[in-house]
Amino acid sequence: MSFVVAVTDYVFPSLEPEQRVLAPLGAELRPGQCRSEEEIIELTRGADAVLNCYAKMTARVIEKLNRCKIIARYGIGVDNVDLVAATGAGILVTNVPDYCVDEVSDHALALLLALARQIVLADGAVREGRWDVVAHAGILRLRGQTLGLLGFGKIARVLASKVQPLGIKVLVYDPYVDSELIERHGAEAADLDRLLAEADVISIHVPLSLETRNLIGQRELARMKPTAFLINTSRGGIADEQALAEALKAGRLGGAALDVLNAEPPPPDHPLRQAPNVILTPHLAFYSRESVVELQTKAAEEVARALKGEPPRSPVNREVLGR
Repeated sequence: MSFVVAVTDYVFPSLEPEQRVLAPLGAELRPGQCRSEEEIIELTRGADAVLNCYAKMTARVIEKLNRCKIIARYGIGVDNVDLVAATGAGILVTNVPDYCVDEVSDHALALLLALARQIVLADGAVREGRWDVVAHAGILRLRGQTLGLLGFGKIARVLASKVQPLGIKVLVYDPYVDSELIERHGAEAADLDRLLAEADVISIHVPLSLETRNLIGQRELARMKPTAFLINTSRGGIADEQALAEALKAGRLGGAALDVLNAEPPPPDHPLRQAPNVILTPHLAFYSRESVVELQTKAAEEVARALKGEPPRSPVNREVLGR
């Protein structure tokens, strides 16, 4: 028996890892770089499985998947997949929750250091011909500073372990994690208002959902220290970008570093492009040569399990499994 596996979109040098996993099953890869519902519907017509990166798997798209057993997401978050529609159609959705933990925590740490040491600002000044140490007199010693973590999953826990040797105190806001577990990682549980008020740096590590959209908005930004930094390596939409830009321009916040935005890439008139002391990177926190191969392989292995009728490793909508 042969299978068709549609790849809606990808940002990888090749699909060799998927081919290596799926070829023994007689599966044919049908790759695309879809940007619209129509393109996805056309590409996935008659597909037995879908591998998906950033393309939006809407209810309309999922309705047309008449043979599909699985939508395997390249990544941790599944906010671009309509889970209600997929579950209603009996289609399994999987993710890869345990890859790129080192890469994203490294990237968040790199952004923290770049903001705290004013690396990007200093580099820009030197390139413009200004050699002025006094211009960077606001730099503070990292030891004794407080990092606030929004969310305490795998990545946040590893980040906590990386900053603690620098003498940085860690506060955590995560209502779904027991305070004893947080304490075992050398951190302290706090409610959101306390974390906002005390943190010198806040790093976002929660998934995007109805509960977390605009979790950091105008109210929350107003409660932060005017010298504080905000870092987001999770998902655009968790921080209100317009409110963040306004806070930066008004001097009510020390700086921000974002690897993720609502619109990717951001349009030329995006408010954060003109805001002061902002570092923007192109959604690459997950990226290393090793993590990409791991991601592709693990997503393809989920497809292979589904096609063979085996239980998945990382199901998102478990209720489909009993059908």
